[in-house]
Amino acid sequence: MAGGVGSRFWPLSRNAKPKQFLDILGIGKTLLQQTFDRFTKVCPPQNIIVVTNESYVKQVQEQLPQLKADQILSEPHRKNTAPCCAFASYKIMAHNADANIIVAPSDHIIKNEKAFTDVLLSGLKFTAANDALLTIGIKPNRPDTGYGYIQFIDDKKKTKNKISKVKTFTEKPDLEMAKFFLQSGEFLWNAGIFLWSAKSITKALAQYLPEVNDLFEAGMSHYYTEKENAFIKKAYAICPNISIDYGVMEKANNVHVISADIGWSDLGTYGSLYEHMHHDENKNAIVGKNVMAYETKNCVIQMPNNKLVVLQGLDDYIVVESDNVLLVCKKDSEQQIRQFVSDVKINKGESFI
Repeated sequence: MAGGVGSRFWPLSRNAKPKQFLDILGIGKTLLQQTFDRFTKVCPPQNIIVVTNESYVKQVQEQLPQLKADQILSEPHRKNTAPCCAFASYKIMAHNADANIIVAPSDHIIKNEKAFTDVLLSGLKFTAANDALLTIGIKPNRPDTGYGYIQFIDDKKKTKNKISKVKTFTEKPDLEMAKFFLQSGEFLWNAGIFLWSAKSITKALAQYLPEVNDLFEAGMSHYYTEKENAFIKKAYAICPNISIDYGVMEKANNVHVISADIGWSDLGTYGSLYEHMHHDENKNAIVGKNVMAYETKNCVIQMPNNKLVVLQGLDDYIVVESDNVLLVCKKDSEQQIRQFVSDVKINKGESFI
């Protein structure tokens, strides 16, 4: 899935070029390219499909030239993840009704890729043999309010890549609730990575989201034909805006979670980026060749190489400049960045977004 705008990473991430198309870690590959490479260890490149907004198709083609045209699915409108999953699942079914599917965002970090591959192979074995919807869960190490949480039924058995029945989903709790979840030991972070067979997910969509399912099931005779594009434009114009988590996963009774220790981050905020960057002796994570920091510590600083920046006396701040925008805010207030973006859009216009 590569259609999001990544507003919590503004101003680095912009509407015209969101974070999945950026080399945000400075390693020579964008997040999308890293994700593609990661999945070639699990399936052949010709079986990888990228679903993105129609305005980003050219960027996907430029960054992943090995993809054929029918491997890039173009969404005419942003309607959240349920339509995205339905579109991709039915198109895959038109090619192979017995397909086993992994759904993953294109902008996550996975540090332990071997462990991730092992988890995926275990999960695919499970979903091939069971009518189940499987999600990857990450053991939380802090009471983070930016993640969804999965409560699982613990059978107390200690097994590698353990798969458990899901009891409840909770989306982005407040701090006190997140602390309780962490202390209970019964909750995992929802990584937003799903595994299921094409038959299982379309069955679940038909049961829990028929208003989405029926639209995309009706296109079975159009996929991989010249009629597909016009059909998808009509479907997206009328389909509801809803996430797969809320529309299906929170309602279905055959949801399972596989607990994974894979060095995962959804890289959704500057705080999560900070954890994956090199820190200097004052615990600053600095990108930019001409940054001079005095009595400054615990900061995320991202500056253009041609900009001389002198900072003094900052502790636990985000300082980011990109194009025509400079952002300075407290690290513990980063969840407000979406509100900043909304206010900028209203008061200053689209050119800054």
